[in-house]
Amino acid sequence: MNKTIRTALISVFYKDGLESLIRLLHQQGVTIYSTGGTQTFIESLGVPVVPVEQLTGYPSILGGRVKTLHPSVFGGILGKREDATHVQEMEQYKIPTLDLVIVDLYPFEETVASTNDEKAIIEKIDIGGPSMIRAAAKNFKDVTVLAAKTEYNTLVELLTQQQGATTLEQRKEFAAKAFQVVARYDVAIAKYFDPNATLQFVEASGSPRSLRYGENPHQTATFYGDLTSLFTQLGGKELSYNNLVDVDAALQLICEFDVPTFAIIKHTNVCGVAQRATVKESWDAALAGDPESAFGGVLITNRPLTPKQLQL
Repeated sequence: MNKTIRTALISVFYKDGLESLIRLLHQQGVTIYSTGGTQTFIESLGVPVVPVEQLTGYPSILGGRVKTLHPSVFGGILGKREDATHVQEMEQYKIPTLDLVIVDLYPFEETVASTNDEKAIIEKIDIGGPSMIRAAAKNFKDVTVLAAKTEYNTLVELLTQQQGATTLEQRKEFAAKAFQVVARYDVAIAKYFDPNATLQFVEASGSPRSLRYGENPHQTATFYGDLTSLFTQLGGKELSYNNLVDVDAALQLICEFDVPTFAIIKHTNVCGVAQRATVKESWDAALAGDPESAFGGVLITNRPLTPKQLQL
């Protein structure tokens, strides 16, 4: 079922990439509601905007901690358009329907990475943002939700091609992505409070990486996390599950050595390992241990190498 967007609630931390979408919504006659810095940004584009406080009857209070947590906002997001009781109550309490919700989240992970100031970190735990995203995603049958700036261009294309409307399938796809954004955010916060929590194998990963194959060539595999923060791949094919297992096995040896060391691993078994003054000498000695199984090698060291040691 196609739904034409007539009203939008926009409240984002990052404004980059938003201008083209704002201008398109204005061009298509959409009434825009907004808050704080986003409202100021929209006004700077010469686009009319309705402050959310006109809906709620309250200004932003408690240092900005409370500004959208109100029935007039959440009623407009969660109200079912085809439910007679919902429609009647929305009319009774003068709650406008909100067809589009564009909300991102406070930069919690970025703040944790840049400071140890607990007060600053705690203030970047978003409350209203996740609540609005979840509400809009729950009501995807009637509401389109965007929870990341990477979706702006996609929506611009859809609204341009479809004369300001979205399909049920498109709204459901946006909702699925929105729930993923909130899930990752909550995991990041939980891990900040308890870094050792297993969280039932749930991990905060914004861009899972597909591996070449799983334990066997016919199986698929995905790595959740940031491989680039662990090591640098200098060459070769895309990694497979077995490659990562072998890398892990090689890294287990690092605590045993403090000079250039070369390890050759096959299916987690060490085929050859040697420590010498240079990488070349280490490689030659490790290869001599089992030249038949040496399909690849991993250099492991727990200290920087000199140019002479790196000489091949």
